[in-house]
Amino acid sequence: MFTPAHKQQREQLLGQRACVIWLTGLSGAGKTTLANALGNYLHQQGKLCTVLDGDVLRDGLNKGLGFSETDRTENIRRAAETARILLHTGVITICSFISPTHEIRALAKSIIGENDFVEVYVNSSLASCEQRDVKGLYAKARRGEIPSFTGITAPFEAPERPDVEIRTDQYTVEESVAQLIQFISPRIVLND
Repeated sequence: MFTPAHKQQREQLLGQRACVIWLTGLSGAGKTTLANALGNYLHQQGKLCTVLDGDVLRDGLNKGLGFSETDRTENIRRAAETARILLHTGVITICSFISPTHEIRALAKSIIGENDFVEVYVNSSLASCEQRDVKGLYAKARRGEIPSFTGITAPFEAPERPDVEIRTDQYTVEESVAQLIQFISPRIVLND
């Protein structure tokens, strides 16, 4: 079992404060783009970090889970448990998941722990997300080919008080990444 002392020892060894940075938002809002850019930046700064992405986890650990409410909850529960394990080994963990409801994000936060959970709302209008639609998912959802698609036939509950909100429909990728880096950088500094 992990204890705060174990986490602190690993943070001292790595010279960083570990946390879980949870990016939430609609499909196509830019979560994965921001997560990967932040991960690359932190790596260049000598920080040990990893990115957990919804699509990647659904191809492996969460393979076989669908998009029913029960499966979505289980998807996030498994992702949060994985993030918690990484957190307690001192790794800065960047999570990119739609996590569409207040309840599902509260579950992730309760598993990870309030003091180590940083909620980032990657906010982009539905129109902008549909315009980007690099995977063609919105078009399929509009044709009725994807049931329970967040933002079309399933709800997305915007976070009421995220730690930070990044408006990717109002800023370039570079500007959005810079905002995220500016917010996160002081939070991963190891206090003496």
